[in-house]
Amino acid sequence: MQYDIELNSAAHYPVRGIVELSPLIEQAGFGAFWKGESNSTDPLVLLSAIAARTSTLKLGTAIYHIYGRSAVTLGMQAATLQDLSGGRLLLGLGVANKTIASWHNGVFDRPLRRAREFIDIVKMTAAGERVEYEGEIYNTGKRFQLSWKPDHPQFPIYLAALGPQMTRLTGKIADGVFINMGTPETIKEIAGRVREGAIEAGRDPNMIEIIAKVRCSLHPDRTVARDTLRQGLAFYNIADHYKGMLIGAGFEPEVTRIQDAFKTGGFKAAVQHLTDDYMDKLPAIPGTSVKEIKERLEPFREAGVTRLVIPYVPASEAVIEDARRFLDAWGNS
Repeated sequence: MQYDIELNSAAHYPVRGIVELSPLIEQAGFGAFWKGESNSTDPLVLLSAIAARTSTLKLGTAIYHIYGRSAVTLGMQAATLQDLSGGRLLLGLGVANKTIASWHNGVFDRPLRRAREFIDIVKMTAAGERVEYEGEIYNTGKRFQLSWKPDHPQFPIYLAALGPQMTRLTGKIADGVFINMGTPETIKEIAGRVREGAIEAGRDPNMIEIIAKVRCSLHPDRTVARDTLRQGLAFYNIADHYKGMLIGAGFEPEVTRIQDAFKTGGFKAAVQHLTDDYMDKLPAIPGTSVKEIKERLEPFREAGVTRLVIPYVPASEAVIEDARRFLDAWGNS
């Protein structure tokens, strides 16, 4: 299992600070740095800066949603970052949701078809091929082709997937699945459906990567480490897609309690109803040492995770220095 890191969760990390930390991320032994997208800093802009400061660190988007740009534009961006970094891009994509689609004047519909066509166009564009795509949803017109021949035309594409249909599609068309907020048991179920999709498409299911996130915080006082994780975890118990997954994982009483608190008392009340006992069942680790964190990540390896992304949640307001301490501790563990 490869350990990766994300500095994007439940806190705003100044981008210049992240770029300055990137050589330490590489030195600490992490395989990739991942950056997500919603209304936060832009992944490919930040990853380009990190590419210039590192030499082996993989550069991942987790997750870039398909509504923020055309597939041709993303293909150009991917080809550019591939050339800049020497072929280190890991492209994670997702179909997002109605809210994010509306931010970009998009319509959230036919997510399976959208994902398939979008990925087709990105691959063709980034490979330097002539693109004249006529799909059910996307149409690129005639005579588009990059003005240069990319040095690294191939790169893995991962799909964020939770439900049965999207997970099976992932096995058919993507290089791996990206799972957020999945317990080891949920990850096993999703991985099984992804591999079924791969087999249906005549692909080797063992070549499909299973990527999962487990949020972590590090502080000598476990109470402080817990408190810094609690807000983000409460959000996922409220968010539509994730609350359904958590209920399906057997946490309906806990999710209902947090939902009811949110309806009557707002977000602060919801946070207060996320108990320590419930937190310990979720993919989040309030650690007092890196050794403890690694031990508690072992069930995810046993569940079949091949790349494990640690969204590090700082336990202090000096977020860059907090992250630096975590990187030092991880590299010396």
